[in-house]
Amino acid sequence: MVLTQAHRSLVEKTRSVGTAKEAEPLSDGDCRYLLSVIAQDLGILDKLPELGEQPIPKFFAIDLKRRPNPPNWDFWELFERLLAEDANADTFFSCLGTLYKARLKYANILNQQPLPTMDQVGPRGLLQYGSLPASALTGLLLWRKWVFDIDNRAGQETGYLFEPIIAFSIGGTPVGSKKSPVRRTDNPSKGRQVDCIRDKRAYEFKVRVTIAASGQGRWSEELDFPVDCKSSNFTPVLVILDPTPNPKMTELSNAFTNAGGEVYIGDDAWKHLDDEAGPTMARFLEKYVRAPITDLLSHVPEVLPEMSLRMTEDSITIAVGGDELRIDRS
Repeated sequence: MVLTQAHRSLVEKTRSVGTAKEAEPLSDGDCRYLLSVIAQDLGILDKLPELGEQPIPKFFAIDLKRRPNPPNWDFWELFERLLAEDANADTFFSCLGTLYKARLKYANILNQQPLPTMDQVGPRGLLQYGSLPASALTGLLLWRKWVFDIDNRAGQETGYLFEPIIAFSIGGTPVGSKKSPVRRTDNPSKGRQVDCIRDKRAYEFKVRVTIAASGQGRWSEELDFPVDCKSSNFTPVLVILDPTPNPKMTELSNAFTNAGGEVYIGDDAWKHLDDEAGPTMARFLEKYVRAPITDLLSHVPEVLPEMSLRMTEDSITIAVGGDELRIDRS
């Protein structure tokens, strides 16, 4: 297969980053490493033997401070040969590269996230003043804010990552509200953000729907989505990866069904995504989305484990149960 300008543009887009200071573009070594991972995942290392000359570190096990740097192979020649074996390997590269960049960026966020100040959290101490000595309460307020900040960043970064890689895997496109073809029924001049548009289907992806009460306005937005899709001549499709039942999930599912939509939950959701993605991208979804999420969901504790946080001049160490995570700080 001869590489087209579209192939080259896709690779360059995958390598590049925006203006966020924590973002880090993929290096030549990163791209060569991703090629070797993809060839191994697709079972075609024998067709590109040089990629298997050295052990290939597991994607989720690599040390992001000392990333793999394979030999200086000709990337474009290998990429062309990879596509000759599997025409969908370019999408695999794009999605895996996007995931890799997101992990690199979040590692940098942990490294660089500023410590909070008492100006930010001091007034909150009035709610608990006297329950602890002032020195201990001050430490609690600052730790709590730092953990909140990094969790908030995790939520933002996941939003940029999760829905788009699933959308691209099934051949669709995420759409922001400004350019969305799904218009609001109560205000047609405004569009609805859609996790994925594919042909005339509008997807809403969810890891799980919890019973926890959302704000009334937020929940109303959720229930209005399938109605807006139907009025915009799109079939609403709800995909929920965790099958744990609860009344909220039932209510949301009924809203999609009543609007003439489709609902896929649990194993049916993964099967639908696999069917839409095709064999190559189904492998990506299984290994890099489904397996990690399923593993995490299977380890949700009934009682939270013991946790401690320790800070030195150049690091923060988080201990959970018997395991530790060290974060080097710049």
